[in-house]
Amino acid sequence: MKKLAPYLAAAGILIFIAVFAEFLTPYDPYVQDLEGALTPPNSTNLLGTDRYGRDVWSRVIVGSQTTLCASLLLLATISIVGSLIGAICGYKGGKLDTFLMRLSDVFLAFPQMVFAIAAAGALGGGLLNAAAALAIIGWPKYARISRGLVLSIRSMPYLDAAKMAGSSSTKILFMHVLPNIAGPVLVTAALDIGTIIMELAGLSFLGLGAMPPTAEWGAMMNNGRSMLQTAPWVILAPGTAIFITVATFNLLGDKLRDFMSGKR
Repeated sequence: MKKLAPYLAAAGILIFIAVFAEFLTPYDPYVQDLEGALTPPNSTNLLGTDRYGRDVWSRVIVGSQTTLCASLLLLATISIVGSLIGAICGYKGGKLDTFLMRLSDVFLAFPQMVFAIAAAGALGGGLLNAAAALAIIGWPKYARISRGLVLSIRSMPYLDAAKMAGSSSTKILFMHVLPNIAGPVLVTAALDIGTIIMELAGLSFLGLGAMPPTAEWGAMMNNGRSMLQTAPWVILAPGTAIFITVATFNLLGDKLRDFMSGKR
């Protein structure tokens, strides 16, 4: 647990910044000052300003709220929904299991990012539509994992005992099955946080996610890509924020996997 603590602390700091971003910004991230546009980093503007004179440091902090909170909410949705679908399929079986698993096979047959780009484009762009596109392609993974776990415990004695005690299928599912598969699903979700952040930022970078003037790391990189040589801080600041955040959660996921598997 001691080895896991620093990574939990680092992730907690990032989440704290995202939640309280509006109180941590030195300037309004949406106020324009065209006279101070593209000012290099200095003591007043730590990360400089963008083409509209907006403080990049403030926009990176507020962008954490958009990018990180949206990614965590999306991950929670697909992991819970997917795991619940997989658990029901694995426990009940039958035609519902066959239909949903074949449907998941269809989604898994497509490259995830390619499908998300197509779906987000068809839905019309925007952060909500980008999240919906990633959710559509993301749930089958968790459904497959949870179904396999449920199949491995479906015939365990404690489930038979619960049935003999008169517990309903719904009670058995929520009180006995889901708690026993939560560990592997949690580890998978922790390892997926970085991927979700990259994918959501990637859709925004392509113009299919957050729309201007919303402060979002991928959208900020898209807006600054034409100024990489003349004003590199505009694109490097959100890019570095993505790198630090993804690296932190990937390391946390690795350490959590080791911890759950008994490697102290």
